[in-house]
Amino acid sequence: MNKKYFRMDVMLEPLINKWYAWPHLVSPSTYSMNVKNHHIPLMESFVESPELHASAVRNPAMAGGPFVDMRQLDTELARTYLDKTKKQCQEQIQFAQAVQELTNLLKLKADGSSLEALYSEMPELLKGYTEIFYDLNNNPGFRFIEPLIYDTSLYNECLQEIVLAPISQDERPFVLSTPRLLTSQQEVRLTIPFSTPALDALFVAREEPTNPEKFIELLGIPNDSRETFLSFFTETPPNGTQPLPAGEARIRYFGHACLLIELGSEVILVDPVISYQYYNAIERYSFPDLPKKIDYVLITHNHQDHILFETLLQIRHKIGTIVVPKNSGGTLQDPSLKLMFEAVGFSNILELDEFGRIALENGEIVGLPFLGEHADLSIRSKLAFHVKSCGKSILLAADSCNLEPKLYERIRNRIGPVDTLFLGMECDGAPLTWLYGPLLTSPITRSNDRSRRLAGSNYEQGKSMVDILGMQWDRSRGSIMSCPSNTPKKATLLRHQTPYFTIATSLVFTLSVCLSREKSNCNGSTIGPQS
Repeated sequence: MNKKYFRMDVMLEPLINKWYAWPHLVSPSTYSMNVKNHHIPLMESFVESPELHASAVRNPAMAGGPFVDMRQLDTELARTYLDKTKKQCQEQIQFAQAVQELTNLLKLKADGSSLEALYSEMPELLKGYTEIFYDLNNNPGFRFIEPLIYDTSLYNECLQEIVLAPISQDERPFVLSTPRLLTSQQEVRLTIPFSTPALDALFVAREEPTNPEKFIELLGIPNDSRETFLSFFTETPPNGTQPLPAGEARIRYFGHACLLIELGSEVILVDPVISYQYYNAIERYSFPDLPKKIDYVLITHNHQDHILFETLLQIRHKIGTIVVPKNSGGTLQDPSLKLMFEAVGFSNILELDEFGRIALENGEIVGLPFLGEHADLSIRSKLAFHVKSCGKSILLAADSCNLEPKLYERIRNRIGPVDTLFLGMECDGAPLTWLYGPLLTSPITRSNDRSRRLAGSNYEQGKSMVDILGMQWDRSRGSIMSCPSNTPKKATLLRHQTPYFTIATSLVFTLSVCLSREKSNCNGSTIGPQS
């Protein structure tokens, strides 16, 4: 067979027990809590009242809510899946029950005296993986020794699955409330771990032609899917943008929080969320616009619209180092990103703390404090980044909420002037329970839940940050192009449609702010395209 390319319009959907894979479904402790407290109750509700779910799915006001998007005719399929989940995930369910039992034990008996005697009363399933402690105010708590939990069957690669299918439009159903039980003749399903090396070889074939037949054995393509799989290859080479000439700098906006920063010979990709390449009226960058090698992927925080395995697994072969925020050390709400990425096949994972530094050829990357957007939970795995290289000073603030302006005064005093600031504008985020509800071991009132939002900066907070950094606020639109170095500091609001943000959050648009002192003094420096 002639050598062919893997098509750019074939999507990859990673699944865990048929649910769209996102970080809390990879880390075994958070996955266990989601199975017991989210997946099973949601499917039980659907089996009992499919009409209610169908009605809610049709109501735009309910978008992103806990409603299963399946036809009523699929009730029996859902019931069969529910029964299988209860059997297949029995250990995860027992783990979640043990977490609740430990919480109750500490509430009842941790009265400020020594906790030593309580180790013998700890649920058996948690023994050897769990430390209990007091904080300085005598409030009891516990943490997991996470690497040991990954060694158990709580982390079960047999539940992992890859779906390959052609894609021709932006619209896809909201993924976080419905398992992918229905199959299509156009798709190929592979029950393989995410860490399978042959996946990397498959996506290398997007740029380097190969014999498609070799993947039949490498990926274990089922006999009845071989013809469909081979149709995912083409003799047409990819059509991407030209590489950046040596010595120049460029910033490209791929949508949502994803930026490609090319500074001299070094390439940095931030929070990868990348669209597929197919005909669409909205111009956008896609996979062919990435360089062959990405030196650093920067992950700002552990939310599903910033760690998208659908994108990351497709570019794993390109990545030199993934930089992740260091977590708080085993708390349920703050699992280790380093362990998670290692488990799914990534190497060279570097944990960075606040003001930790990575040396670049002509500069450095510095981790900066990230406040807010985590519903007031004690979560450390979140960082903004300052990239300084080739005479450029770029602050990547992601979804940081400017809760305390003095922080940015101190940051400016420490890192100096900033040329360009990228800030996500999320004025009214989801309530605490939308993301962290399955992890809670004590009830929360509706009013408290609604007050604790996954919110970033609103206009006033963003404006304050701009002022502190000495920039001007400008709502003009359009790509940021090269201009003289004496250009005054500038702030530009960008709005961009991001289809793969939509499937994870049910929202259609996201706002990002690019704040720039010098639009650029490097030839060809762009931020775009825009919707």
